[in-house]
This record gives sequence, C-alpha cells and structure tokens, in this order.
Amino acid sequence: MSGVIATGVVAHVPTLSRADITPPYQRTLVEGERRLGEKLRALKPDLWVVISTHWVSTFNWFATCQNEHKGICVADEAPDLIPGIAYRYPGDPEFAETLLDEWKLANIQAQRNTTQHYAWDYGTFVPLSHLDPDGEVAVMGVPVVLMADMNECLRAGEAIQAAAQKLNRRAVIIASSALTHALVRGRENWPSDERVAADKRVIDLLKAGDIDTVIAGYRDYARNGVVEMGGRAIATMLGATRALARQKGALGALQFGEYAQSSGSGNANIVISDRETLAALN
Repeated sequence: MSGVIATGVVAHVPTLSRADITPPYQRTLVEGERRLGEKLRALKPDLWVVISTHWVSTFNWFATCQNEHKGICVADEAPDLIPGIAYRYPGDPEFAETLLDEWKLANIQAQRNTTQHYAWDYGTFVPLSHLDPDGEVAVMGVPVVLMADMNECLRAGEAIQAAAQKLNRRAVIIASSALTHALVRGRENWPSDERVAADKRVIDLLKAGDIDTVIAGYRDYARNGVVEMGGRAIATMLGATRALARQKGALGALQFGEYAQSSGSGNANIVISDRETLAALN
C-alpha cells in the first residue's frame, strides 16, 4: 500500500519525556507509544507527518523542508521538565515541496520552513522519542494555524494525503494533541466526567470507523471539550483520514495504552487505518 498507511492521535505530555518524571498513571501512554511505534515501524513507513499543537503559526501553514532535523528540544513552558534533550531525524524536503504545491492547489496559504535554526517543539519531540527512538524514519512537521477554521484544517489534511499518494510515500500522519484540554493545576487531576465521556465517545466512533460522524459533530465536541488548540491538529488529521477512507473504504482504529489524565486534560494514543493494516498492528 502506497500513500498514507495510517493516521492517529498521540500524547505529548511533557512528563512523558523522561522515565524519572513520568507518574505511574501516565506510564500507560509511554508504553502505548512504544508498542505503537514498534508496530508501525514494522510496516516500513517512509515518513512521519507530525501535526503538533505546540508549533503554533498565526497565519500560514508551514512544511519543514530541512534535509535533517537536528537540535536540542527545550519545553519553553516547562524547562524544568524538558531542559534540553538532543534529537536527530532525517527530513523529507521533496515531500514538503509536494505538499506545498497541494496546499496551493487547495487555496491554502502556506510557506516553506527552511531555516537551519529551527528547533522542534516538545509536541513533535516527545511522541517521536517513543514512536521512533532511533530516528529511523524521516519526519515532516506541520503547525496548527490560528487563523484556520475547521474546514481549512480538513482541507489541509486532505492535501497531506494527496501529497503522499502522488509521491507513493508510505506516510503515517499523527496529530500530537490532547483530547479535552481544560487545564487545571495538579497533574493528577482528571477532566470532568462529561468531558471524559465525550472523549471516549469519539474514541469509540473512531474504533468503529465512523469518521463521518466524528467530523459532523467535531465543532461542538472541540468547543465543549476545549480540545487542545481549538481541535485544529486533530481536525487536520481527520481531513487526511477522510481522504484515506475515500481511497481504502472502511476504516477502524486501535488504542495503544489507556486513556490518562494530566492536569485536567484527557490523553490517548489512537491509530486509524484500513482493516488489513489494523490486523497487522493488533
């Protein structure tokens, strides 16, 4: 299978970055990402496309065009938790340029990220440190765009899938995002019962492959659930997922690790694909 082989949502809570600061109730997220990474890498993907809620652009969509991603990740908001961790992954400038062309065709305002001084945010680094700890697979990063509404996010995601098909890249598109994200102080605190229930309903719909129902109700869910960054990263992933469903037919999802809390947010690792691919991941 060429083109996108899977999409999904992964957790990036900063306490997942180091075993010595991961509380017991979040270890399930680390373990889940590690298992998911092993399963996905066994499918020989060419590329991770990471849509991170911690790379924030006001106006433009960006694609990382660097040949190599190398640097030190520091969590600006929590340097006590991620004071500086080195990373090194290959990039895919050809894919980035193709995606920029697809965004242009879709009338989406986009620019190149070519600066060699660009450093990863922890929303990109943390999940990849578990999904692909040795940097085996190329990476292209995408921000959340504050001026983009849900429809634009969906179209941007569809363009990512189109670029993967055009280049025959076996790509995995992941939204690095919490689900509900109405934060409170106290890492051990759960979201409200209503928001937990809404998150789990969306997870169940994804497992059932009911992508259309998720998208139809997504605006209300993102608003009422205070989904991270207005739900933009997940909406972009859902656009790619909808395009994948048009190509492959019925989809489903698997969850790796349990749903877990962090300061009032809800977090889970979910992978979405066709039934044959899911059987290989299970």
